[in-house]
Amino acid sequence: MDPLDLRIIGALQVDGRASWRRIAEALGAPERTVARRGVRLLETGIVTVMAVTPYGVPMLVRAKCAAGLARTAATALARRAEASFCYLLTGQAEVAAEVCCSRERLAAYLSEDIATTPGLHELTADPITKYYRTVHEWQPGILTAAEVAELGELPQLTPQPRHPDGDVFTPDERALVRALREDGRRTHEELARLVGVSESTVRRRVESLRRSGEMFIRAVVEPAVLGLPIEALLWIRSRPSDVDELGRELLASPYVRYAAATMGEHQLMADVTLPDFETLHRFVVESVWARLAVSVHTGLVTKGLKRSSVLTPELRV
Repeated sequence: MDPLDLRIIGALQVDGRASWRRIAEALGAPERTVARRGVRLLETGIVTVMAVTPYGVPMLVRAKCAAGLARTAATALARRAEASFCYLLTGQAEVAAEVCCSRERLAAYLSEDIATTPGLHELTADPITKYYRTVHEWQPGILTAAEVAELGELPQLTPQPRHPDGDVFTPDERALVRALREDGRRTHEELARLVGVSESTVRRRVESLRRSGEMFIRAVVEPAVLGLPIEALLWIRSRPSDVDELGRELLASPYVRYAAATMGEHQLMADVTLPDFETLHRFVVESVWARLAVSVHTGLVTKGLKRSSVLTPELRV
């Protein structure tokens, strides 16, 4: 990956709706060059920018699969609209995913919907109680602190699970969120046409939704593109009194792209991406957070079928 392309990706990770001009100014590169390369990154699918919302009960799902059916089962799970990510793994569980559904549908979803996915068995679903980091805030160290600060006009909020009663969005807001889920870089002018309100109203509502943490704009990219081809999920046991401290210590590393506290037999799960296995080994055995862990189970991600609600290219048919 060209260094400037990487830095453009890094800028989109800070603010996926930043204009090409603002990105060019922050990176000290010509605007026309940044715009041309940025459009190419988006059109080729190397980067996808989209909106996500934090509503519902998020759960981390792990499952063993019938012999020879792991890919089939994982694909079926990834294609479900409520799955935000879905991976094939090594280790005790062959499939892991994050799914989200309403409180009202939780019992039926677990016992009737997801449990009947062909090929899945010995399924566990652990509700998430707190996020320490999501991919929305992940900064893999591509940009300098000054560049990040120049791009970061909005506060970097960590999404937290929200379980409201009833719909939280107005009809116009629902239309905005839906349009930005399809393309997070749609202009205010285009959004105004789609929703049927003024451009100034769209601008104000998009900013309000983002500042309040009701909607997040996320840049989705394969970690390998960023020079981080080794990805693992860490299922961590901890004493209850150490959970928050351990979660905060995980955030000290730019290799941690996602960390959450969960119910169930493990207290935390972290998704880490690294340049090589040696770095993974050091991260697990030498980091400060590891001293607070009672035990750690590590599963290597062999295939990411879905990331941040975006299916891998071969499944987009």
